[in-house]
Amino acid sequence: MRKQLDVSVELLEIAGVTVRKLTPKEVSPHFENHVYIDVHGGAYVFFGGLPSIEEGLLIASRLGITVLSVDYAMPPNAPAPAALCDLKAVYLALLDSVESRRILVGGTSAGAGLVLALIQSLAAESISLPCAIYTGTPWVDLTQAGDSRQVNEGADRVLVTYEGLLQSAAALYAGTIDLSHPSVSPIYGDFTSFPPVFIVAGTRDLFLSDAVRLHRKIRDFNGTSQLEIVEGLSHAEYLIAHETPESYMTYDELRAFFLQNL
Repeated sequence: MRKQLDVSVELLEIAGVTVRKLTPKEVSPHFENHVYIDVHGGAYVFFGGLPSIEEGLLIASRLGITVLSVDYAMPPNAPAPAALCDLKAVYLALLDSVESRRILVGGTSAGAGLVLALIQSLAAESISLPCAIYTGTPWVDLTQAGDSRQVNEGADRVLVTYEGLLQSAAALYAGTIDLSHPSVSPIYGDFTSFPPVFIVAGTRDLFLSDAVRLHRKIRDFNGTSQLEIVEGLSHAEYLIAHETPESYMTYDELRAFFLQNL
């Protein structure tokens, strides 16, 4: 993907956290002096190391923006809140050199959940928030709640079912923290004064209810949210099948949303 998309990758350490800087061949004039913080998915337990940059590569290339992909700590050695602490440390360090209005943050699945938990943590401490965020098929509830967890079981050809792997990953990540605590299930947290949020999911997505509930929760707090539901898409297939029309459409919509909210 690095060769195909012509994105350079530089290994960095920011605030003691491993970060990879992804620079596209051409930075869009619209995103000059802006930075996108990428938070990878993987059920909070997968895709550490170099695989963590997959979506970051797509966003760097398709949006034409410099990306910092955070390789956060994961279980079993580092359960919650270690990942959130890593993400927060990188964000605070970045604020020393980049204004918050020039920072964008996003991620898919577990990465999206971490992004939301980060924003809630920053807001609670009155720290400047990024200008906009992206949450791809967000995993916002580590409990068994949500209609699509039952309705789309088996229809989602990526996740298939919540029982087994996902349930175990949630317990492993949360550790001693209750599954309904906002630090691990941000849907139960405070969405006051949230930056604009772009949300995407699919009609076959096991986490479709998470996306819909998040959209409504943000609206309930008088925030700005754009919800895109893609026909026939299973969990994160816009990322997994990144050469499909649905994938290009998703990142085109994301680019337009960011440009509207810079």
